[in-house]
Order: sequence, then structure tokens, then C-alpha cells
Amino acid sequence: MGKSVDIPAVDGVAIEAATARQNSLTKPQGSLGRLEDLAVQLAGIQATERPNVDRKWIIVAAGDHGVTAQGVSAFPAEVTPQMVANFLGGGAAINVLSRMVGAEVMIVDCGVAGEIPGPTDALVRRSQGRGTADFTAGPAMSLEQADAAIDAGVAIAGELAEKGAQLIAPGEMGIGNSTSAAAITAVMTGADVSTVAGRGTGIDDEGLERKIDAINRGIARNKPSSEDPRGVLSAVGGFEIGFIAGLMLGAASHRIAIVLDGYIATSAALIAAQIDPAVTGYMIGGHRSVEPGHTIALDHLGLRPLLELDMRLGEGSGAALAMSIIDAAVNLHNGMATFAEASVSNRDE
Repeated sequence: MGKSVDIPAVDGVAIEAATARQNSLTKPQGSLGRLEDLAVQLAGIQATERPNVDRKWIIVAAGDHGVTAQGVSAFPAEVTPQMVANFLGGGAAINVLSRMVGAEVMIVDCGVAGEIPGPTDALVRRSQGRGTADFTAGPAMSLEQADAAIDAGVAIAGELAEKGAQLIAPGEMGIGNSTSAAAITAVMTGADVSTVAGRGTGIDDEGLERKIDAINRGIARNKPSSEDPRGVLSAVGGFEIGFIAGLMLGAASHRIAIVLDGYIATSAALIAAQIDPAVTGYMIGGHRSVEPGHTIALDHLGLRPLLELDMRLGEGSGAALAMSIIDAAVNLHNGMATFAEASVSNRDE
């Protein structure tokens, strides 16, 4: 990546203070389970005893993938620009969910191949090209394009920090992107391709065989190494995946918490974590998708997702739902009375 980022360690003093507060609230210690852990993690991220997540953003990054030429998706590539138009018009699932959780939405063109229909005034354009190349025939993108995609994400994170963002969820849209996600996951975790490639948009058995074969051929041809995350992105990635990786790195550098969505966003997290492992301290696993490789990627990152709803939509939809859980954790942490404040007897020491 061209632009370096400095990710601070999560704040240990704030974690201790938040833990002490949790232990003094009017409840048995640990009785709110992972909600307590979330509040304490956010305290460490924001370096304050009482974190706040009122300013939430969902960033949907869109890009096309040349590997769709290998018949790896049930939908044609034309769906990508059509869905971007739907996002801009407010008619997609992520628009409904973002309104529900009080999050603002940003739609970013990272490399959509076709023309996006309808009004596009609200579209943020950070395109690195009209879709990636077919990675079965060579690298998906150049190293320069990979760096530019990551840098674009870092820059957008800076803009969100200036707007006061406290919690972000990177989402995505791109026909063929689960193929890139599976290829990245196979390389970064060492898992066999057959265990990380799923049905994506709903391909049949023959489609899944084509998908596995395409990934194996792409890895064999490009020979990416897990020690070189930029090289992995260049070899088999997507422009939107590189953007999301940069967005995560940039967010962490500004002490903004990151809710992971599904498989594609988590594959970007694998890239980001290899660039700077400190970024994982800022990540919250939003949900577990039905894509088999998602669990493998989450385990590799050491993340336990908050929800398991058999989803595989993308767009940031699972992360948006998780935001409501995060809201609850923070509100309980900040709003409950302590034993002393409520004049309630604490347990005997």
C-alpha cells in the first residue's frame, strides 16, 4: 500500500475502568454475557470508560470480477450496476436495515464494469478499473491497482473520522466476489479450496465444481503467498475487497470500531490483518454466514460472531443487524445504575 497507517493499541486503562464499571452495575457479574465484553472492547477502542456508538456508517463497496467468465455465479455481471442503482434509490435490504439501526449509508464504486443506471449523484467514485481481470488467466489486478484500492479505503476512513464516525460496517456488492473471497481465504488460512468455496448466489453442483476448479487454477497460475497480502489481493482479489481492507486499516487508525459482515468483508479482514495485526483489536464479528469459508476465516482472525441467522446476502446486512446488539451493549454499560447509586446491596465479598 502506498499510504502507511499507524494503528494505536487498544487502551488498557480504559478497558480496566470499563471492566470495573461493569462489575459495579446492578447485576451479577457476567450476567449480561457477551454484551459486557462488547462494551469493554469498545471502551478500549475509543480510549474511554464510557464508549459511544451513536454515529454509525455502513459503507457498501461495489466491484466486478473477471472470473465470472468461468461460470462461477448464478447471476450475470449486469446485476452489479443494477444493484448499485437500487442501493442509491433506497430499495435494497441494506437501506431498510440501515434506517432501522440509525446508520448512514455510503455507496462506493470501486470497480463496477457496467454503466450504473439512474441518478448517481450520491455515488462515491473510487474505481480502479472496469472490473478485475479473470484470475484464471493471470493476476486479477496489478500491484499498483491493489495499492490504490487499499489507499482509497484508508482515505475514506479518514473522511468518516472527520464526520465523527464511531462504528462502521463495510458491506459489498459484486457478482463473482465470493469466488475471490474463497481464493483469498484458501491462501491466507491454508485451507483446501473445496472447504472454503460455497454456493454464493445459489449455484448448483456443477457451478460449485466450476468455482472450485477456477480458484485452484487461479492459485496455481498466480502462486500468491500468505506472507504477501498485497500480492494475494493482486493475484485473486477484487477492487472492493482491497478497498474494504484499507477502510478497516484506516478506521482502526482513527479508533473507529469495525463490524464485520459476511464472507467477502471477512476475506478483506484477512488481508488487513496480515498488513497490520493490530487491526483485529478493532474488529467485531457481526454474524456467521452460511458460506463454509466464513467460519474458517473468522476462526483464523480469532473472532466469534454475534449472530447466526443463515444469511448470505452481503451488502453489510448481517453487520447492520449486529449494530443493534452493539447499541444495546453500550446503552446498558452507560445507562445502568451502580450498586452504590441505586442503594442496592452488592454480593458479599
